[in-house]
Amino acid sequence: MSRIKSPLRTIAEGRYVTLVEEDGWEYVIRHGVTGIVIIVPVTDDGKLVLVEQTRTAVHNRVIELPAGMVGDEEGRRAEALADAAARELEEETGFRARELVEIGHGPTAVGVSDEVVTFFDAVGLTRVGPGGGMEDEDITVHEVPLAGLHPFLAAQAAAGLAIDPKIYSGLYLRDAFLKK
Repeated sequence: MSRIKSPLRTIAEGRYVTLVEEDGWEYVIRHGVTGIVIIVPVTDDGKLVLVEQTRTAVHNRVIELPAGMVGDEEGRRAEALADAAARELEEETGFRARELVEIGHGPTAVGVSDEVVTFFDAVGLTRVGPGGGMEDEDITVHEVPLAGLHPFLAAQAAAGLAIDPKIYSGLYLRDAFLKK
């Protein structure tokens, strides 16, 4: 269903986001971001590669799939989603994929943001570095056997860390894609 959008009214503008109002609804737009990529990296020996990092908005360290913004930096405005996924995978985890296959996409926080995420299955992983993110990031890499994922996540939650539910979404999409 298509409809004509009402003009956006800017309520507040920060360095990275703008709060806007449209048709009485307030939501956030990220400056210059053309997409968000989430990577589902499973090694050939059946380990899911996860990252752990502090997320200020929730005041906690979070266990999550590697992910990142597309088009948010000068020189990368026209970056393809798959190229951003490859870059983020290597920066955050130290793994490089032989192939990145799009397995799904959709909005994540429809009540507060215009963000749309695209999930990629990372096929043929090779360790090429330590990971850990860029110099301003503090990322811990976890390689978790799929058979032990639920106990691992339960232990992390019991220790006080937050678990990003997109882990489950990514694995569901990967499983559904592989069954095609």
